[in-house]
Amino acid sequence: MTDASIILERLMALHPRKIDLSLDRMRRILAVLDHPERRLPPVIHIAGTNGKGSTSATLRAVLEAAGKAVHVYTSPHLVRFNERIRLGRAGHPDAGALVDDEALAAALAHVEAANAGASITIFEITTATALHLFAENPADVLILETGLGGRLDATNVVDKPLASVITPISHDHESYLGTTLAAIAGEKAGIIKSGVPVIAAPQTDEVAAVLENAAARARAPFVLGGQDWTVHEERGRLVYQDEAGLLDLPAPRLLGAHQYVNSGLAVAVLRATGLQPDAAALEAGFLAVDWPARLQRLTQGDLIEAAPQGADIWLDGGHNPAAGQCIATVMADLEDRSPRPLVLICGMLKTKDNAGFLQPFAGLARSVMTVPIAGVEASMDAEDLADEAREAGLPAEAFASVEDALMTLTGEPFDQPPRILICGSLYLAGTVLAANGTPPQ
Repeated sequence: MTDASIILERLMALHPRKIDLSLDRMRRILAVLDHPERRLPPVIHIAGTNGKGSTSATLRAVLEAAGKAVHVYTSPHLVRFNERIRLGRAGHPDAGALVDDEALAAALAHVEAANAGASITIFEITTATALHLFAENPADVLILETGLGGRLDATNVVDKPLASVITPISHDHESYLGTTLAAIAGEKAGIIKSGVPVIAAPQTDEVAAVLENAAARARAPFVLGGQDWTVHEERGRLVYQDEAGLLDLPAPRLLGAHQYVNSGLAVAVLRATGLQPDAAALEAGFLAVDWPARLQRLTQGDLIEAAPQGADIWLDGGHNPAAGQCIATVMADLEDRSPRPLVLICGMLKTKDNAGFLQPFAGLARSVMTVPIAGVEASMDAEDLADEAREAGLPAEAFASVEDALMTLTGEPFDQPPRILICGSLYLAGTVLAANGTPPQ
């Protein structure tokens, strides 16, 4: 266990028994830390339900291809906490690398001392740690992703970001954000600041109206996907268009039609902020995008060796109905181009709409093998998840682990090697990448 892991474990004890979303604790600790939120590079603040990570990864890849030093804050991590903090230190040989254990431990210890044992959520104190690191290391841009919601999210302490970005909004975290899309959109719109450009992905009419009204109240320029900018596939390329003109770019490296939207949103942000680089950097950035556990193809590793020989294995951490629809669409497209029997190995949390996630796979997947997520208290019982899969119209059977499911598949007769999709939770994706020996870098 690293020093950082020991400190993180200790900080968990300070977590309030009940999460009450508030910025009061953040403001208190940031004041003690001499306000790192006021000493940051220009901030691109990103909220939304799906696509935050993919949009952030595209922005980072393009900006780095243009020679910019880029800090990035994302959550949750898959295998190691360090994945949440990427330091784009200008002129440093490790620019753009994940924060190392030594720097993370030192920053956590500094912030822990500043907090002096006061009640604080683990996300709040680690966000304060990230802001401290970002303030202490010069960079050109900070891509700052919200954790939950927006209005009362711990990241919403930057008064004047360079841009407020809203990815596609759908149902998720309803116990905190509200049960209607309008309520959820209202919480996400909380990152909108006075006079700061708002760049949004295409949204439902209901969501778009909420965002547009919030931008109008803040007198913030509002740029909406599908209205002020469009993106589509043409001859294996991505075509982006807005009032400034047309761009012909490589297709997204990340699979799925939804990634055209995420990539288009990144371009819209670059254009709205004046950060758009030349054509060569845009091209190079699009070809360099990497975001693990988002329709990631697993071709080697310790875990993969247990799978049927020749199997086509995919990993995705999407976990809500909108994500299920996107992933199922990609699997259907793969089936059209290269037919194989599709089997899902699925583990999910009790707090999610599991049947809603699985329903799009009905009629597409041959079966679902449900598994628990090791070490996660909120993991859905595999037998209960199998029941929900059956209710969604899918044959299902419970297994003890992903390894057990893969070994069972190895013993089954297939006319051709199966296509295996491991899915349902970022927590499950993290355990798979760890067991496979292929953690994010």
